[in-house]
Amino acid sequence: MKLARLGAAGSERPVVVDGDKTYDLAGLTADIDGAFLASGGIDAVRAALAAGELPEAGDVAGLRTGSPVARPGAIICIGMNYAAHAAESGSAPPEVPIMFLKTPNTVGGPDDPVTIPPGSERTDWEVELGVVIGQRALYLGSPGESLSHVAGFVVGNDVSERQFQLVDSGGQWSKGKCAPGFNPLGPWLVTPDEVDHGNLRLRSWVNGEPRQDSSTADLIFGVEHLVWHLSQYLALEPGDVIMTGTPQGVALSGKYPYLKPGDVVEIEIEGLGRQRQEFVKHG
Repeated sequence: MKLARLGAAGSERPVVVDGDKTYDLAGLTADIDGAFLASGGIDAVRAALAAGELPEAGDVAGLRTGSPVARPGAIICIGMNYAAHAAESGSAPPEVPIMFLKTPNTVGGPDDPVTIPPGSERTDWEVELGVVIGQRALYLGSPGESLSHVAGFVVGNDVSERQFQLVDSGGQWSKGKCAPGFNPLGPWLVTPDEVDHGNLRLRSWVNGEPRQDSSTADLIFGVEHLVWHLSQYLALEPGDVIMTGTPQGVALSGKYPYLKPGDVVEIEIEGLGRQRQEFVKHG
């Protein structure tokens, strides 16, 4: 099942996409957020869809697509989670997951323009599998418990400013990760039954030229391990998003130029959809 939010920023309406039809969820929920997920909202949508109780959403072709989850309480990111990306960054693969945070106001729609911060010369792209938490996870007993706490998966672009992240950072990465719009999500929240999250192809392009091409099968720490591991240190709440890391093929590698105004980044994950962002100058 694919859940989405359509409409102008701040006025999105929740829908479910089923084949070539889109159904309105306004009768079930005001939004796709943590409260909806925690209250069994996905099961309610599935039951209503199966029973034919949902009205069609009408003509949605011209509507903006927003993030499929409304303003997460937390965005927890994992660094260096593909061995080849760690190598291109000049680092050894980590022995435990590396965690950093992005602020909620980094979240944007999958096709929204992204503003390059003033003075930035090292803005970079990162295609990533995002994990949306559906039930509170704290001190899980084993990775086998993880998926029952997952609502679904999303495409995410962990946009990064490498000067801010690595030079101006003081040892932490979040300065280079938190500019507004630096975390486009969507187009859909896809439920776990629809995809094999452990074997999904991830790709990115800049101005139509291929950049990243890998698979979630190459993750050092998989989804189940990450949810379990993170739950030992913090409470994962419904609506939170875990960004699981990016594969090799980013500008930080030195193989490609950093982004400049007018550049177009496209990213795609098999079964989860595709994004397109034009990068624009501040002001």
